[in-house]
Amino acid sequence: MKITQLRNATIIVELGPYRILVDPMLAPMGTLPALKLGGGRERNPTVGLPPGWSAMLDTVTHCLVTHCQKGHFDHLDRAGKRWLRERDIPVICTPHDAGYLRGRGLNVQPLASSEHASQPFLGGRVTTVPCRHGRGAVALLMEHGVGYFLEMPGEPSLYLSGDTILTPRVLDFVARHQPDVCVVPAGGARFDLGQEIIMNAQDVVSLLGVAKGTVVANHLEALSHCPVTRSELLAAAQEAGLGERLRVPDDGATLAFTCDARVKIPA
Repeated sequence: MKITQLRNATIIVELGPYRILVDPMLAPMGTLPALKLGGGRERNPTVGLPPGWSAMLDTVTHCLVTHCQKGHFDHLDRAGKRWLRERDIPVICTPHDAGYLRGRGLNVQPLASSEHASQPFLGGRVTTVPCRHGRGAVALLMEHGVGYFLEMPGEPSLYLSGDTILTPRVLDFVARHQPDVCVVPAGGARFDLGQEIIMNAQDVVSLLGVAKGTVVANHLEALSHCPVTRSELLAAAQEAGLGERLRVPDDGATLAFTCDARVKIPA
């Protein structure tokens, strides 16, 4: 299995013959709205896509969307929808999101069930895991999507958490299933008011204390409301003595994983 970090939460997962694009935000730098009214009013994304990104996308066979409604352009923006539509890429999502995505002209192939139980997925199995995209009043404004736990023959198991804070349900799922690889959002995103809406550095450290596999952190250094930096996150994990199992890839970097090693080596 290989994971290529494009930008923010957008990655390409290589599993056997499949190249799965996850949560495509493909807009040029600075062409999307700011996400804060006070400090951090910079327009988004705050960085461009990495060199060679177009060639990376040319390999994509499928798309997987964790959440897309209520204006969450950082996981599926207009440029991403246009790219998917022009290439008729099969878009896999929950039944909840199927109608919304069909209305945007996409080739939607929803999962068979909304139940959080194992079901068929590209020759393997997928289990959805509920997300909690914030706490308190701000959570009422958010779209609470799902994470995906992918189990494919001959490949490491992979948990794509989607946008979520660190909840007891997420911790319990990781403790019980022990994915070989977890991909989690670590930018500590928050608006002008309210609490964080995704994990922060200490949340990732807490997850590392439960997970036995590798944790890959993204959703970093690409949006104006995400203050956590890669260096801060790595330092927090090292201070806790857990840095060996954390990967924080730069945009454009590819990580390779095997079934027989808990500590993985970058490609």
